[in-house]
Amino acid sequence: MKTLVIAPNWIGDALMAQPLLTLLKRADPQQRIVCLAPRWVAPVLQAMPEVDRVIATELAHGRLQWKTRRQFAQAIRALHFDRVFVLPNSIKSALIPWLAGIPERIGYRGEARYGIVNRRARGAAPSLSMSERYAALAGVLGIAVVKPLPLPRLVADSVAIEAVRTRFGFGPFTELLALCPGAEFGPAKRWPAAHFAALATSLLADRPRAHVLLLGGKGDRPIADAIVAGTANAGERLHDLCGDTDLAEAIALIATSSSIVSNDSGLMHVAAALSRPQVALFGSSDPRHTPPLSVHAKTLWLHLDCSPCFERTCPLGHLNCLVGITPQRVFDSMQNTSPALPLAGR
Repeated sequence: MKTLVIAPNWIGDALMAQPLLTLLKRADPQQRIVCLAPRWVAPVLQAMPEVDRVIATELAHGRLQWKTRRQFAQAIRALHFDRVFVLPNSIKSALIPWLAGIPERIGYRGEARYGIVNRRARGAAPSLSMSERYAALAGVLGIAVVKPLPLPRLVADSVAIEAVRTRFGFGPFTELLALCPGAEFGPAKRWPAAHFAALATSLLADRPRAHVLLLGGKGDRPIADAIVAGTANAGERLHDLCGDTDLAEAIALIATSSSIVSNDSGLMHVAAALSRPQVALFGSSDPRHTPPLSVHAKTLWLHLDCSPCFERTCPLGHLNCLVGITPQRVFDSMQNTSPALPLAGR
């Protein structure tokens, strides 16, 4: 049995889809699971033990790119897949497996994908979390979806960890604390830079031998610059790595960090899947819908009357849902998370 999975376009969504892959693999351990995924999501899928192969694409979000999709369909047809799970809801995401003639094309109706998706699941209840929504697709094949769902799990590459620590000059016993200040969706999901700076100052004072990392993409550099500028007495123990690592390196650094603080972002879900002790900060979004799926995660959410609004920017202009989460509260929460875990590399 060969199964293709059209993966979501976002890191966090891809990780919340992993319980589905686990259920499929448990039902048929001999099947091969191949994921078709955007290049920027591929490293996360490559670290999933259920995935045998990842085919990375350069398909741009929101664009049809008909010629490119036809070319991918030809390549996919030659691999002779038995079935495909189409996880995004768009018509575009279902075109490649339809053009490739994969017999079973499983997914939700989405954008009126009648015929293109020929085994449709019932509409998911609004109360379901994202991971539950994806896992429910296994029921189309008669696979029992029991709760609690299996948790997402990434397996860190010990060679990659050693390489990235060496690259940035961290010794094998140097304690690393990771702060992830970005959230691509918008500023309504970003804890203020001044709060991150105050937290970094407290961590550096409390743990005199630890190093604090700022992790994120190139788009997070302005936030990181503000954090560095606002952090007192950082010396050489505060490292702004935003935009200086690729996703695989960020995964390796998170895997070797003793604690992580993040907004509701893709790196939050990476930390959860690596079972690292973490504090996740929620503002405009809802931890009941997209929580960090880990017993080692602690979420902070004020649950104000105006939250969750799911807006990119605060419609009221005050961002109280995040401003009200004080650096001291986050610092205290870090002390109450599970102790640092041994690295489960491969």
